[in-house]
Amino acid sequence: MYMVIWRFEVKPGSEQAFEKVYAASGDWAQLFQKAGEAYQGTELLREVEQPGIYVTIDRWQSHKAYEEFLKQTVNEYKELDDRCEVLTISETKIGDLEL
Repeated sequence: MYMVIWRFEVKPGSEQAFEKVYAASGDWAQLFQKAGEAYQGTELLREVEQPGIYVTIDRWQSHKAYEEFLKQTVNEYKELDDRCEVLTISETKIGDLEL
């Protein structure tokens, strides 16, 4: 299994919109589902002691499957990423991890 993990600082007042887009059934997950079985799910976690801090964990069958997905959806990915930019103060990739 391959995972991509991101940390977000969400703009105050944008938390509900952010959670809708980044949730396990949100806009990002819907885009990722175009990869079929290669995409294995998303988790959205909220920091308990720091309001507005979130972490996402996107699970894939393999790094190769993730890279293929990115190539096939480059325009859709960028469009959604650009649309979501207004929701956050910062976005930091924590890492690409394998089990």
